[in-house]
Amino acid sequence: MQKFSTKDPLHPDFWNERFDAQFTPWDQGGVPQALTEFIARTAAPLVTLIPGCGLGYEVAFLARSGWDVTAIDFSPSAVASARSALAEWSEHIVEADFFTYQPIRPPELIYERAFLCAMPVSMRADIIRRWAALLPAGGLLAGFFFIDNSPEPSIKGPPFSIAAGELQGLLSPYFELLEESEVADSIAVFVGKERWQVWRRLGVS
Repeated sequence: MQKFSTKDPLHPDFWNERFDAQFTPWDQGGVPQALTEFIARTAAPLVTLIPGCGLGYEVAFLARSGWDVTAIDFSPSAVASARSALAEWSEHIVEADFFTYQPIRPPELIYERAFLCAMPVSMRADIIRRWAALLPAGGLLAGFFFIDNSPEPSIKGPPFSIAAGELQGLLSPYFELLEESEVADSIAVFVGKERWQVWRRLGVS
């Protein structure tokens, strides 16, 4: 089993080590079906922000589809890996901290893909408040959520699962749930515990 010296996912070196070693077990190797279906039924392209760039499959897909998309990551190695993989779409990847990044254009959509579950449990409320701060009223939060309703879900991670009730409680002050469905093409670690959800930002006072 691969050994790494950095254990804190809040530090860029945690992710640098793993991307440098090409250890990315969370990588699906393509664009999830639920996202392609969402894009197909959306009437017009949306300005999209992706926290956590991964290897950028969704970035390339959205850019080819005519969407204004930016993915950010605070790990230099993650950014370098994504830029290398994306080639002509590499300018859509930005090295930045999610909590301080200021988009050039306000996002109309934030795409969630293994970002919330990559961060420690203590960061959940901060992440959701930041999503809410970045999106205007009517903006969308769409993506995949790692949900485990077991009485004692695993505290080891990442990825860190979340109970459905906790997720609802954290999101409901800022968002309303528009749709939810099972995910048919999850990678092994998420099978049976991943849900596609679309949330809409409530009116901002």
